[in-house]
Amino acid sequence: MSHNKIIFTGPVGAGKTTAISAISDEIPVTTEALASDFIKLKKPETTVAMDYGIIRVNGGEKIHLYGTPGQERFDFMWDILTHGGIGLILLLDNTRADPFIDMKFFLNTFNSFIRRTKVAIGVTQTDLSQTPSIECYREQLDKLGVNFPVFSIDARKKNDVSMLVQSLLYSLDPVFEENYK
Repeated sequence: MSHNKIIFTGPVGAGKTTAISAISDEIPVTTEALASDFIKLKKPETTVAMDYGIIRVNGGEKIHLYGTPGQERFDFMWDILTHGGIGLILLLDNTRADPFIDMKFFLNTFNSFIRRTKVAIGVTQTDLSQTPSIECYREQLDKLGVNFPVFSIDARKKNDVSMLVQSLLYSLDPVFEENYK
């Protein structure tokens, strides 16, 4: 596998740019711009095209990390970025009014990509809001008839993001994960 590509997606503020920055072995490329709509109430800048980082694994392989913009108005980038991808990391912000609506939206939107690949879910901001619990996310996934790995993570911490990436890689191929450092 010489061109591994993982996509990070989720709503605005879920931590996609932060997670890629935390785990990338090189300084990531970001396309942050000043937020010009209601998003500026949550954060001053937002991704408008993509984020890009690289993880180097044993044997010289690279995993390319692409973060999607969170706003639906940039959804044309979602299809572009998933082309050739091997899996999806879905980040969800636990402080949003109803993160289950976000989860269902992104799982539905990326459904055809997920069916060809795999997904792992990271719930962020659990330090600011402990509810809903990870168990509640699992219950919601059960109701949808799916069993995806779901973890509480801090997108600023390399080890947390690494655990999420490793769970995705393991679900893709248990042998591939062993080569991940």
